[in-house]
Amino acid sequence: MNDEPDWDAGGMGCGELVMLLRMRLLPLPPGTRFTVRATDAAAPEDIPAWCRLTRHALVSARHPIYVIQRREN
Repeated sequence: MNDEPDWDAGGMGCGELVMLLRMRLLPLPPGTRFTVRATDAAAPEDIPAWCRLTRHALVSARHPIYVIQRREN
């Protein structure tokens, strides 16, 4: 994993964060890993919950850096 996130969402709130995560992940090939930096206080709960709901894999969750693997389908 490199030191720079693919996307720095900063303190973006939940609604906008998950909508933009979806827009950024879906164009990627299945299985691609995507690193996001999210500093919002709710990110440690919101990002894992969103991954479960959308069937993306949360590879690493060390706030504020999250590594998400795009689902296979």
